[in-house]
Amino acid sequence: MSGTGRREGRLRHRGAELVYDDLGEGPLAVYAHGGFVSRAVEDRMGLFDWAPLPRAGRRLVRYDARGHGRSTGGAVDADYTYESLAQDLLALLDHLGAPGPAAALGSSMGSATVLHAALREPGRFSALVLLIPPTAWTTRAAYARANRSAAETIERRGVGAWLAGRAAGPRPEVVADVPEFPPTPPPEVLPAVLRGLALSDLPDPASLATLRLPVLVLAWEGDPGHPLSTARTLARSLPEAELHVSRTRAEVAAWGERAAVFLTARGRPPAAGGRCCGHC
Repeated sequence: MSGTGRREGRLRHRGAELVYDDLGEGPLAVYAHGGFVSRAVEDRMGLFDWAPLPRAGRRLVRYDARGHGRSTGGAVDADYTYESLAQDLLALLDHLGAPGPAAALGSSMGSATVLHAALREPGRFSALVLLIPPTAWTTRAAYARANRSAAETIERRGVGAWLAGRAAGPRPEVVADVPEFPPTPPPEVLPAVLRGLALSDLPDPASLATLRLPVLVLAWEGDPGHPLSTARTLARSLPEAELHVSRTRAEVAAWGERAAVFLTARGRPPAAGGRCCGHC
């Protein structure tokens, strides 16, 4: 996403440099992308449109996750678990210096990052938007096995062999015409990213039930990597969640507008001087 007034920043944290862009003015909203892509790749894919957030009076910060895109990262499995990525998000909030709780949005891996960060420090957040949450709980084991196998394939035969296997698989109908791009983590880091994600899972539903924040869950149909079972369990478990399921790419293209409306209605931080009780 481009625009006038776009600023770029960098944060050094735990041995990595995280690169982000900062657009607009107003209450802060931070967006975390999905696994293997980046801000630039998401823009080239043309799947999500975040322009409605700055237009709605939000300061929108999007960053490349550790080891992805223009952010750096080492070949350490534990650096790429959801819990570790959540630490990066919380450090970014510290760095940005927002005066109050921020809204947080995330897609796939990014949605898991956001959830873990919000459970760790709920008072830092005013509302969450979770796009295509990934496999979790009972569906996670098969995904973890596939990721470990992919890491071994890359180390033995190279990234091309893994990508060839991925290309042979079916794609969800809603994104069938979206262009695909190579993974942004460099080849020497990619196996660690895969193993880190294999070590990860979403918080258990009992823990989610304690998170009293407005949450919008956005999902699509027909995607085993982002099954509706995860989105529905999140919507049932989170006390203040609502779920929207899209069936066409045109509906997905409107998610940015839907998120902006949701955050305007339910995701405003407390007024200056107000006290946050941890549930705001």
